[in-house]
Amino acid sequence: MGYVEDLRKIVGNQPLNLVGVAVAVVNGNGDLLLQRRNDGQWGVPGGFIELGESTEEAGRREVLEETGLEIGKLDLVGVYSGKQHFVKLPNGDQFYPVTIAYISKEIKGGVLKADGQETTEVMFFRVSELPEGLNPLIKNLIKQYFMFIAK
Repeated sequence: MGYVEDLRKIVGNQPLNLVGVAVAVVNGNGDLLLQRRNDGQWGVPGGFIELGESTEEAGRREVLEETGLEIGKLDLVGVYSGKQHFVKLPNGDQFYPVTIAYISKEIKGGVLKADGQETTEVMFFRVSELPEGLNPLIKNLIKQYFMFIAK
């Protein structure tokens, strides 16, 4: 069990501030790694940090768990928070995410493979050919990633 699950046992469904990461992984061709989650939407790898974990450690862990790839250097793209990001899950859990967004152009190893639990499909896409079903919140984030790359 992770930190968030343990916390939910205590506070139930009430709103929480939760810190997470989102990581854009870009290969040598400039293609962006996306994952299709169980809800059918495409997005970038990411998730909540665990107690005592740095955001960089969480980013690398989430990418490895969800896509099978080991990444190296992470560059900070931005931090996203506020009322406009409020989430209410189908199970009633509510939270305001504080998302630290990174980009990594350093794939150190691993084998690209969906984890079959949170992720049903993983693949690299050309920026000009992003898939249908892109998570609406991720669309803006992807724009930020590519503004970052263009710098």
